[in-house]
Amino acid sequence: MKRVYVIVNPTSGRGEGGRAMPRLEAALRGAGLEYALVQTERPWHAAELAQDAAGRGYDAIVAVGGDGTANEVLNGLMRAKASQGQCPAMGVLCVGRGNDFAFGVGLPREIEAGCRVLAQGRSRWIDVGRVTGGDYPQGRYFGNGVGIGFDTVVGFEAAKLRHVHGFAAYFVGALKTIFLYFRAPRLRLDLDDRTLSQPCLMVSIMNGRRMGGGFFMAPDGRPDDGLLDLCIAAQLSRRAVLGLMPRFMKGTQAGHPAIRMERARRVVVVALDGTLPAHADGETLCTAGDRLEVEILPGQIALLAPGGEGSS
Repeated sequence: MKRVYVIVNPTSGRGEGGRAMPRLEAALRGAGLEYALVQTERPWHAAELAQDAAGRGYDAIVAVGGDGTANEVLNGLMRAKASQGQCPAMGVLCVGRGNDFAFGVGLPREIEAGCRVLAQGRSRWIDVGRVTGGDYPQGRYFGNGVGIGFDTVVGFEAAKLRHVHGFAAYFVGALKTIFLYFRAPRLRLDLDDRTLSQPCLMVSIMNGRRMGGGFFMAPDGRPDDGLLDLCIAAQLSRRAVLGLMPRFMKGTQAGHPAIRMERARRVVVVALDGTLPAHADGETLCTAGDRLEVEILPGQIALLAPGGEGSS
């Protein structure tokens, strides 16, 4: 690995990104990396920075933050790839709350260990999802997953908490959401060559394995198999939702009669009644959409990761 462009979100993790700067630079130097470092100043700035840097000869573009920062850098790289035909490898250093994308692709949690992964320069090709609809009629890419319904509202509630962080914030958000979002809208889901129509309290469409820092929506999900893993929850009572939470934390929800697990390459979700609050990698897609189209794009990004192949 020769040159890396490091994009830091100083507000990620309730400001942990900014506080981690001295430690981050020490770890980059300690790993023997030649780097340029820039901090984001506004939403979507990381995507713009990544897209611009992709054509400037860097070996990798590195996201330092949480899932939202990684999502923006991923979008910038995919846009650069669309315009230039190729893009540098992607790296991720964890600072944020959930870090579900990093978990799903096997990246270390600690900054120092993450810098050693960058220095090794070994990469694996991962799939990238694309969702169209809601506030993104032009489409938005995602690395970990799209959530519709209950888990989206959980994220909204977790973001409101000021003194609770990490997985605890999502857990408290889930407890609050049980009393706020309990009427399942009737949805139609077109999965490749088959169609489902039913009330759905939640639909998780995953490229990774986990959401909310500890809820395993797709315990068997793989980011390089060319498939989306779905977890579909039917109408449930508040008590049943509460009882299911430990099973989601263990990834054992598949045996529950109200839970359906599916796989597909393309998914279309239409609200037959009600609306679709939705997110992609924790970033809001819409608060009241009516149609979303989701597809998986196999082998799109070379991600610097332990156990990858080759060396840059």
